[in-house]
Amino acid sequence: MLWALRERITEALSRDGHVYKYDVSLPLDRLYDLVTDLRARLRPPAKHVVGYGHLGDGNLHLNVTAEAFSAPLLGDLEPYVYEWTAGQRGSVSAEHGVGFRKRGALGYSKPPEALQLMQQLKTLLDPKGILNPYKTLPVQA
Repeated sequence: MLWALRERITEALSRDGHVYKYDVSLPLDRLYDLVTDLRARLRPPAKHVVGYGHLGDGNLHLNVTAEAFSAPLLGDLEPYVYEWTAGQRGSVSAEHGVGFRKRGALGYSKPPEALQLMQQLKTLLDPKGILNPYKTLPVQA
C-alpha cells in the first residue's frame, strides 16, 4: 500500500500544474533540509515543494509545482538548488543521471579534475563519440 502511494506521487504532482524536478543526493542528516529551505524561500508562483526519495543512499526527488512554467521561478530555483546541494557535499545528479538538462550543472558537485577524468574515460570507451553524444558531460570538460 505504501509503495503504491509513493508511485502515484509523480502523477499527483503533474495534476498540480508545471513541475520543476530535481534528483539530487545529500548526506542523510540533511536529506529533507532542502525541501524545508525552499518552502521558506519560494513565493508564488511556486505552489508546493515536495521531497521524497531513498533514505538508504540519500537520494532526494525534489519537486516544485506552479500553475504554469515561470522563467522567474526557474531563476529562483537554478542555480540555487545546485549551489545548496554542493554546499552540503551532495551531488546534483543522483538516481536519474545527468542527461542534457544537468550536464552544465555537474561542475557544482564535481571538481574540474573529476570532469576531465570522466571525459577521458568517455573518450577511451567511446572514441567516435557516438554513444549518448553531448548528454553526459559539459562541453568544456
